[in-house]
Amino acid sequence: METRMQSERSWPPQDGGRSRNGPHGVDTAWPLPPQGRRAESDAMVTPLARGLSILSVFGPGKAWLGNLDIALETGIPAPSVLRLLRSLVALGYLHHDEGSRKYSLAPAALALGYAAIADPDILRFASVEMRKFAEATDTYLLLGTRDRLDVIVLDTQVGSRAVLDLRLLPGMRMQIAYSLMGWALLAILPEEERCYLQNQVERKAGNAWPSSIRRRMSEKIAQVHELGFCMLHGEWEPELACVAAPVSLPDRPPWVLGCVGRTARMARTRIELELGPRLVATAQLLQAHLPVRD
Repeated sequence: METRMQSERSWPPQDGGRSRNGPHGVDTAWPLPPQGRRAESDAMVTPLARGLSILSVFGPGKAWLGNLDIALETGIPAPSVLRLLRSLVALGYLHHDEGSRKYSLAPAALALGYAAIADPDILRFASVEMRKFAEATDTYLLLGTRDRLDVIVLDTQVGSRAVLDLRLLPGMRMQIAYSLMGWALLAILPEEERCYLQNQVERKAGNAWPSSIRRRMSEKIAQVHELGFCMLHGEWEPELACVAAPVSLPDRPPWVLGCVGRTARMARTRIELELGPRLVATAQLLQAHLPVRD
């Protein structure tokens, strides 16, 4: 049975705004902050910033994009996009298909991404431990890290007996302000950095930033500080229960683990007494396995 990705009754109508990638508490929830042009400071090299903005547009469901698609996503004028695309193709970061006139990420861009995420050894170790957790608990497990105001999914593992079809894949994004994993990640950041990100979210959302989300974010951050994890049990999606725990990585950006299951199998008491502490233990295991940088 396929899990519904959005509960329409949970949010007020606003231009048909919907979560595009996943269930509430796991992925982004309404509303989506506006994607206006980023402020360009005097210290910023605009062509470089625009080129990186173009590369960040590609992802699951957006493997091949045309010039106009990219212009719409980035807010960069189409003629400028075309010039930048030609440079990125020449440098090996994008591939151009002449038949469809569309572009996709090339190996040079993928190499940058993999190098930035983490050591392949720790990711392999994390994948093994996540698989053990998912199989033992019949759940869906995700690993993510922060990329600006998003959480980007690094790995997903699903138990063979888990009755879920969430279709969440590595590379997918969820907004840090509207997801349980995002809130767990915010909880572990230094207070100054957390406040800065919260202010950025509110500034971008403007009047679309609901007080209920602000309040829930604060509640879940406090829950992580108290218990080491935070959880949602049917509040947004009646069929889904979610728990998230941050992974503190010395001298590295933190990660976050998210566990998703059906409320019928993940009672609130089970989350509090079993799944939450077990997820924290897995996070500590990943942290202990990571080699210290010289």
